[in-house]
Amino acid sequence: MFKNILGDIEAGVEKPLKFNLMYPSMSSLNFTELATRHGYVSEQHTVITEDGYILTMFRITKGRHCRRLIRKPPVLLMHGLLMSSDSFLDSGPNAGLAYLISDLCYDLWLPNIRGNYYSRRHINLDPDVDKDFWDFSNLEFGYYDIPASIDYILRHTKSTKLNYIGFSQGGGTFVIMNSKRPEYMKKTGVAILLAPGTKHTYTRSTLFRLLCETYLLYFPLLTDIGEYEALPLGGIVQKLSAFLCKDTLIASSGCRLALGLLYGPHPGSMETETVKVLFQHFPAGTSVKNMAWYGQSVNIDEFQNFDYGAIKNLQVYGSVQPPAFNLSLVEVPIVIIHGRNDFLASPADIEWLASKLPNLLEDFYVEEPLWNHFDMTYSRLTSKYILPKISEYLKKYSH
Repeated sequence: MFKNILGDIEAGVEKPLKFNLMYPSMSSLNFTELATRHGYVSEQHTVITEDGYILTMFRITKGRHCRRLIRKPPVLLMHGLLMSSDSFLDSGPNAGLAYLISDLCYDLWLPNIRGNYYSRRHINLDPDVDKDFWDFSNLEFGYYDIPASIDYILRHTKSTKLNYIGFSQGGGTFVIMNSKRPEYMKKTGVAILLAPGTKHTYTRSTLFRLLCETYLLYFPLLTDIGEYEALPLGGIVQKLSAFLCKDTLIASSGCRLALGLLYGPHPGSMETETVKVLFQHFPAGTSVKNMAWYGQSVNIDEFQNFDYGAIKNLQVYGSVQPPAFNLSLVEVPIVIIHGRNDFLASPADIEWLASKLPNLLEDFYVEEPLWNHFDMTYSRLTSKYILPKISEYLKKYSH
């Protein structure tokens, strides 16, 4: 099977990914189909990492409302934990960041991190059989996936730099990349981090803390019984959420309440239709190990590598404690955008990150006091509250 996949990739004939799921018609469309339906020209690309993971990346070459030449350099927009590139489309063409940024005439690229439903492939490993496929956490995203995506974009567009926008995990893993692979700093003009997730010591999301601590507690047991994949598309959590939240009444009440408890309440920010659609794509899947890493992150006051325990840490890192990521090395110009009502990536944790970055251009709080974590991707108010700041810095670093 995997030889056939590689053959198709090398021949340039890989087919668009399809999902045979019993969802409403709009939400069952893949990225290119949904973008095309709204009048946006898009493409599907395949990226292979140094360690053999096959990632799917999408590109919107021109926005529907773009009336000028495409700006340079290209822009990379990275999703968050348990998400996919679809998250930037789910709130529709008037609010989805993928639509809004491409409408500003940027060549927009949207990767998918290993382990979600778009990037659940490898040149040698079968995710349904091989446990080694799932041996990853945030480190691998930053060390392999983002660099491979950047190199692909630069090579394909013949650019020397790109501008980076990362939400939540997509912000934290960008920082990891630059601390571990400093050669990539010269490939980024500016990085705009939306509610970046690094350490989560002061998270106010009780549900997030409970979920991650549960994965950490049962990590040895789950791996012993062969459970390596966490919260996949088509899993019981996602299927049940999608089934319940497709009902308008439940979506506007129970599902909205659950999101508020997890990410912070913000009445009226998210359209009910968006709630219905997002659960068709969320959660999108990751590894049990990655969820266990988040379980560690809520209990320590540091942003560090995975903690295997003293004995294995000595074998892997040469030290009893896992090393922290050296944020003082991250010299890329960075802008942070976040909200005061973010339960998951708390202002205290983000201020800690901001204090460690040597080239922070701006630490920007969204004007709306109830702006929460999920508002970055799903609010109907993104064009009012965060797009102007994103546009300001993209223009400064574009031509």
